[in-house]
Amino acid sequence: MAQEQYDLVIYGATGFTGALVSQYLHARAGDEGLRWAMAGRAMEKLAALRDEIGCTEAGLIEADAADSAALAQMVAATRAVVSTVGPYQLHGEPLVEACANAGKGYVDLCGEPLWMRAMIDRYEGIARANGARILFSCGFDSIPAELGVWACQAEAVRTLGHPLPRIRGRMRTFVGGPSGGSVASGMAMMELAREDPAKGALLADPYALTPGFAGPAHPEYNLVEDEAGLGPVGPFTLGPTDMKNVHRSNLLQGHPYGTDFVYDEKLVNPPPPPSQPLSLDKLPKPGEGPSAEVMANGRFDLLIIGEEDGAEKVHVVVKGDQEPGYKTTSMLISETAFALLAADNLSPGIWTPIAALGSALADRIARHTPVVVTLENSGV
Repeated sequence: MAQEQYDLVIYGATGFTGALVSQYLHARAGDEGLRWAMAGRAMEKLAALRDEIGCTEAGLIEADAADSAALAQMVAATRAVVSTVGPYQLHGEPLVEACANAGKGYVDLCGEPLWMRAMIDRYEGIARANGARILFSCGFDSIPAELGVWACQAEAVRTLGHPLPRIRGRMRTFVGGPSGGSVASGMAMMELAREDPAKGALLADPYALTPGFAGPAHPEYNLVEDEAGLGPVGPFTLGPTDMKNVHRSNLLQGHPYGTDFVYDEKLVNPPPPPSQPLSLDKLPKPGEGPSAEVMANGRFDLLIIGEEDGAEKVHVVVKGDQEPGYKTTSMLISETAFALLAADNLSPGIWTPIAALGSALADRIARHTPVVVTLENSGV
């Protein structure tokens, strides 16, 4: 393969999410003037997917996550890689290492904070030295939360003259379902936390992704409490990861939200705990996704509430009318990759999407995805 034959390679193309990303790239990459390829372990599966989608313009690259030479060759052939191969803590590090060493772009869908922190500790210096720009959590984990907080603080500065010290994210609607890859990632992460108390403590720390910085204590997360205007709110599966990414975003931007900033994210009207343990046999296997009904009817609605001195000052709503975890995610990670390729002035390092790409990414999301950000009120 020639040096930088492609602008973008989707690695893990034949998985459930990877196939959705590949479909989106087929629809959009031509508009962006980009050369792209699909990559994975089995050439015959890649060829079948290319035939199914009809993306004759896409190249095909065979590379196994366990084959460092093949990964290095793949990375050498492209400006950036989109990785949908999870669980990342089992399969992700070799590709991050290859991109950091080669000074290339990298975006993924990771919602595994323990692995992300390990990658920050090991590769941020290498990425900076070699010119690599690495972006984690570029899907529903955690762009809606990061984007909503960013928009809320921008409105606070515009109307009040300063950022707000307290923001609550409240997921009012979430209709989506797990894929087998997400289930496997969650199980692998929880197993690590059980085996190592230090990892368990890191997993519970909202500042786990801000090495060298710890802000104020957060409210107790596992409580279910009534909130005015919302009703009962309680733990949300994706909330802890979103919280960590929002705090990392604040750190990477130089703390524009303040060093005393607190963000927590919960689910409105949480379901009651299951009466019995969920059978693993009923969960999707790797490569499988949510049901066709969930994929057809999925949606989300995240309310961002900015507060000061106990009073609500700014409300921002981030919502979408398509299934969030996979359909919306495939669009978000693709648009993030496009924005990264256009961000010639972005400094190397390990970033969150909004901290890295800001208004350029927000504009792309508004123009090309079903995710809508609206101001509900200001200066209440």
